[in-house]
Amino acid sequence: MSDPNIEKLWFRRFQPSPQAASRLICFPHAGGSAVYYRPVALRLAGRADVLAVQYPGRQDRYTEPCLDDVRELAAQVHRVMGGLTDLPLTLFGHSMGASVAFEVARLLEADGHRLSRVFASGRRAPSRPHRGELVHQRDDDGIVAELKDLSGTDPAILADPEILRMVLPVLRSDYRAAETYRGTPGAVLTSPITALTGDADPQTPIPDAEAWAEHTSADFRLEVFPGGHFFLTERPQDVISLLADHLDALGAPA
Repeated sequence: MSDPNIEKLWFRRFQPSPQAASRLICFPHAGGSAVYYRPVALRLAGRADVLAVQYPGRQDRYTEPCLDDVRELAAQVHRVMGGLTDLPLTLFGHSMGASVAFEVARLLEADGHRLSRVFASGRRAPSRPHRGELVHQRDDDGIVAELKDLSGTDPAILADPEILRMVLPVLRSDYRAAETYRGTPGAVLTSPITALTGDADPQTPIPDAEAWAEHTSADFRLEVFPGGHFFLTERPQDVISLLADHLDALGAPA
C-alpha cells in the first residue's frame, strides 16, 4: 500500500481533477522544480490528473540531500508511485527529466505496467554518444555562464547572490546526474515514445532526438519546435496542445 504522505512529498498536484480518465506525470530539468509545470497542469486540468515531480534538495525539500545519479533518482520516484498506476499513465520529462522519465518507465514496465506514452523533451536519446559535458566540474561562474547560454533561467535569479548561493549546489548536483548518465545498451520500451526538441537546441540536435526511436518497440514520433533548449518556455501553448491532443485521445471512446 502506498503512503500518501510520501507521495505528497514527491509529487505536486496543482489542480485536482478527480474525474480524470488518465494521469500525466512531469519530470523537471536540471535545477528545475515541480512548479515549472504549474502552467501545464492548470491548462490541462480536467483532461488528466497532472502531477509534477519534486526532486529532493529544492524549495520545500531544501533540507534533503540532492541525488546526483539519474538511476537512483528514478528508483526513488518509482518506489513511491504505487498509488499512481491505477489510471492510464503518461510521462513527460524535459532535459535531465527525460532521462529520469525513461528510467522510471523501464522500472514500471518491469512491474508489468505499459505506459500510454513517454514524452522525451530536449534530451538526446540514451543511445547517443556522450558529448563529454563537464558543466558540473566548473566553478560557480562557469555554471552561471551555462545557464545564460541556454536562456532558460530568469535573469533576476542569476543576478541575485543570495538566490544563487541556494540554487548552485542543486544545479551542480543535477548537472552531475545528467552528465554522468549513460543509457543501458539495448534498453527498449514496449510503450510508445514521442521525442521533442527545438530546431536551435544546442543540447539536442534533431538526429539525437530522432534516435529515441531506437528505444521503443512501439510507435515513435518526433516533434520539432522553433526555439532553443527551453522551447517549452518559449512556446508553451504548442507543447500543451500536443499533450492535450494525446490526453483527449486516451479519453475518447474506443
